[in-house]
Amino acid sequence: MRRLVAITGLVALVAAIVTALSMAAPAGKTGSQATLPPKPRLPALPGEVRSRGKFLIGVKCDFPPFGWQDTSGRNRGYDVDTARQFAAWAFGSRSKVDFTCTTTASRIPTLQSKRVDFIISTLTWTAQRELTIDYSLPYYGAAGKLLVKNSVIVGRLNTWMRGKTITTTPGSIYDRWIKNCFKDTTLLVVSSPSSGVLAVKDGRADALMFDDAFLVGVAANAPDLRLTNHKFLDVPWGVGIRKNEPEMKRWVDTAIRGMKARDLFWKIMQRTIPRRFYTTFKQNVPRPKNTLKYPRGTVPESACPS
Repeated sequence: MRRLVAITGLVALVAAIVTALSMAAPAGKTGSQATLPPKPRLPALPGEVRSRGKFLIGVKCDFPPFGWQDTSGRNRGYDVDTARQFAAWAFGSRSKVDFTCTTTASRIPTLQSKRVDFIISTLTWTAQRELTIDYSLPYYGAAGKLLVKNSVIVGRLNTWMRGKTITTTPGSIYDRWIKNCFKDTTLLVVSSPSSGVLAVKDGRADALMFDDAFLVGVAANAPDLRLTNHKFLDVPWGVGIRKNEPEMKRWVDTAIRGMKARDLFWKIMQRTIPRRFYTTFKQNVPRPKNTLKYPRGTVPESACPS
């Protein structure tokens, strides 16, 4: 019975977030698009993909507003719309893409198994991951936040987190940061960020540590929860590409440059989030005058707060 209640609560939570995020205002035209051709000059795709005539792309299906499924099972979100823009430029139709649902833990194995051509799956850059896969140019800049109950007062992280239970997803940059830097913190690993929200709500965890992209929507729709003022692990996301596939990486990087130059990432973001969040997210996307960079030469998840 408790399991049924938890599942029902999880579904209701995701539905509430999806409803709010689907009320985003329509995007207007930007001046940069008027001075450029409709699409960039793109290099050739790998022969197998050209012959197939569509992309196979791994995305999140439980992560509004970036990758989720509506009540009809249609994939939606910022990552999904980025994939559809790729398909439009590659094959002349936004529908020329098949999506595979991935989780934080399964996305790189899904890529390496060759079930997909690449992954657009909220993939934060880390030096460790870049040893096994290639990253595209950044297509979104995320940062970590803490979600807590309204009554919880959080001080400096290096002292407040001692003895606390913090929840996050397996294989995430936050999972590794907690293990590396907060030895006296109990880590509660959950299957999805929505499960982490429920863990905070029912008292199994003191806080959920996750991307601001997800938590902003949660805090806006959960009157008993709030985000703290802490911000950490400000590291961009990239498209994940298998090693030794230079044609694919060249094509994806060129498409991202083309979208940035035409301000298409901001147009997608305007379709993805409610207008009241525009200021929060405006600098998180690549734009003609906003370039995101990976912190190469560092290991962010090993940089512990003092």
